[in-house]
Amino acid sequence: MRLLAFALALLVWGAAAAQNRTWKIGILGAQSKASVSYRIDAFQKRMAELGYREGRNLVYEYRYADGQAERNAELALELVAARSDLILALGLPAAIGARQATTSVPIVFTGGDPVRAGLVKSLARPGGNVTGLVDSTVDVSTKRLELLKQTLPRIVRVAMLWNPTNPTNPLQLKDTQAVAPKLGVKLQAVTLAQAGDVERAFSEMKAQGAEAILIPGDPLLNSVSSRIKESAIRARLPTMYALPEHAYDGGLLGYGTNLAELAAQAAVFVDKILKGAKPGDLPIEHPATFEFVINLKTAQRIGAEVPAAMLQRADRVIR
Repeated sequence: MRLLAFALALLVWGAAAAQNRTWKIGILGAQSKASVSYRIDAFQKRMAELGYREGRNLVYEYRYADGQAERNAELALELVAARSDLILALGLPAAIGARQATTSVPIVFTGGDPVRAGLVKSLARPGGNVTGLVDSTVDVSTKRLELLKQTLPRIVRVAMLWNPTNPTNPLQLKDTQAVAPKLGVKLQAVTLAQAGDVERAFSEMKAQGAEAILIPGDPLLNSVSSRIKESAIRARLPTMYALPEHAYDGGLLGYGTNLAELAAQAAVFVDKILKGAKPGDLPIEHPATFEFVINLKTAQRIGAEVPAAMLQRADRVIR
């Protein structure tokens, strides 16, 4: 009984200590500030609900890689030098960069497949100083091609943009290439590794006779999403995005995880670690739901007819 009482006292003391001191959270966004601001807002709102308020017991330090994968490690080093107690890495490239920068500062990430990317040993027991939530971008990459084909059954040639500097993009490309023949699709891989490559990529897709475009989850591709959407609409090419949000403002289709909800859930991981849990002992979690979004405004602009059955399957239709 005394041991039990002592253990309970330690837990209570740990929770109280977590609230009474001031913590510094380093936030590393693989994308631009504008691209991840809604996720940071969701994270900070949940942190406030858990009792952590900026200026009272919490300080935030921000860094953004603007879609340049090579910058994540150096920016993470800056967060370590700033004496961050924990790093929140938004995007798998950010998590990989943070892990390269430190093996001691706890890292909570939201992003792609950390096991296949070599970031952790397993989802159940990640080990080391890293834990968080996968966005299942890689896991459902083939589902996006299926939904695209079901929405537009007549398409045959589909181009898939991909960024070779992102460790999850080759995985998504490989999985999608494997399923394409079964769906009657000829998949064309088109590299987009720099922000200035958008025009060249569209010229290449046009030359190959692409009838639709798949855009996987990637910080660089997200950072140039407005240019991709504008170019696709001009070329009257249907698009399927890995992030549902991109179908809200110009993409035709989007299927994937609600990243704001994922960021809010990351706050729960942060709370546990600040109260004494070890990151490597916290199992990495999957998202509970996925969203399928169809933008009928874009469909009308590019002359695409969306079957009524697909509209009924969509979680949200932009009219």
